[in-house]
Amino acid sequence: MIDLFLQNNPDIKLYEKSVIEDGGAIFFMISDGLRKFLVIQSGTGTLVQEMFHGEMLEIGGNNFLKSPLSAENAAALRERFAFSRPVLIGKMNSYGLGDRLGNAGAAHLKAIRKTTFMPVLAQQSIRELQRTGRTAQEVIDAATWAVFREGYRDGYGADGDHLKTPEDIDLMADAGYTMFTIDPSEFVVNEAIHMNRSELETELEKLPWDDLGNTPDIFKDQYFGLKAELADGFVLSPSEPEILAGMVKYGRVITHTKMMSDYLHQSYPDHPAELELSVDETDQPTTVFEHYLVASELNRLNVELVSLAPRFCGDFEKGIDFKGDLEQFKKEYRQHLAIAEKFGGYKLSIHSGSDKFSVYEAIGSLNKGAVHVKTAGTSYLEALRSVAEADPPLFREILDYSKSRFETDKKTYHISCDLRKVPDGKAMPDHELKKLLDDDNVRQVLHVTFGSVLNGPERDINRFKERLMECLNRNEQLYENNLETHFDRHLEPFIKTDL
Repeated sequence: MIDLFLQNNPDIKLYEKSVIEDGGAIFFMISDGLRKFLVIQSGTGTLVQEMFHGEMLEIGGNNFLKSPLSAENAAALRERFAFSRPVLIGKMNSYGLGDRLGNAGAAHLKAIRKTTFMPVLAQQSIRELQRTGRTAQEVIDAATWAVFREGYRDGYGADGDHLKTPEDIDLMADAGYTMFTIDPSEFVVNEAIHMNRSELETELEKLPWDDLGNTPDIFKDQYFGLKAELADGFVLSPSEPEILAGMVKYGRVITHTKMMSDYLHQSYPDHPAELELSVDETDQPTTVFEHYLVASELNRLNVELVSLAPRFCGDFEKGIDFKGDLEQFKKEYRQHLAIAEKFGGYKLSIHSGSDKFSVYEAIGSLNKGAVHVKTAGTSYLEALRSVAEADPPLFREILDYSKSRFETDKKTYHISCDLRKVPDGKAMPDHELKKLLDDDNVRQVLHVTFGSVLNGPERDINRFKERLMECLNRNEQLYENNLETHFDRHLEPFIKTDL
């Protein structure tokens, strides 16, 4: 039947892994010019026509429904095929594969299939949604189509990242997300480490103890004199000032996380949901005791985590490798792992995980514990690498426009880019352009300006996005090869050690 359809449409490309027979119908995905479609051939077609919408074609006495990759057809696909719906991943090794353009999922799956990692294929933060102009539902839909196209049956997660309010939870739950990453960074009191004993005692009394289900005196009795024996012979013995500073710094983080967890589970009691806590966006690294304190208090308050993202030592800047002491990182990572093991064996989560190749090697060399890595911007950069190869004039425009937006767009990012070291695109020969994606300064300029390029100020809206997407569609194989190769490099350090 598929051959019959293709014979009538010689310019159409069939995605062979998408073919599936179900209930007397054959489903498959095609590329027709610059657009993709779901095609369904069914003997009676009645149920299919009720669930899916599109153009009915009669070919050789057979009916084929040619359906656009619309939101309603994605919803129908998820209803019909369980494998196309997000699932809970639990405390298995996993990789977050943010896709800001909505077209990277197939290549992500090609890379992840070579590993034992579970993919979190739909991953987008509230900030990213605002900057790209996409909706939470569009991100889920893109993952649905990628899974179907690649015939991926092993399950994928969907992460609503950096959620700060109950309304953020509503948005992601309504769209079908299964992983909820709580970002309580606004409640971190970074000044605590600079306070003296008297100031700490005063601030401790001000914490919302009713919400904590505790009192200052009982808290002190619980933690003063603590000697916690953890895995690998690690013993934690914090001083009293360290304990006070930790609670002043993170007390409201704990209550906010508890509130968000309760809201999620009480508002959506039947919704599959797992919780990550992100404390990585803070001024100072998360000390080992601070991690212990937060995990211990959340455990006491019956908040179960699937993963936790500390603020590790060193610099995890966007789009480039780790800057810092790798031996220190490995030492502290072991200690963080010991705490995670004590409080349920949750995963340690690496945020700003794009291109942290030395960190991957360090974690992989330990060959212990469970890890979750989050990437997003690196896939957008590989899209631009592909544009540099396929359409040099367009890439030059994007680069120079990104340079003009950099000073404005960089304000919410921790980066060290020197704009003076980013060349003028017009001065570069065509064959040199793709090499710019290996330069740290260029990568960070392009990384932080994605929102302006895709969904910029009013005068610039759609200035580039339509041409960018058309270029990637025309050069799909080049783009997906670049992405797959890039993520092979991300994943290989973990494969070598069977983490």
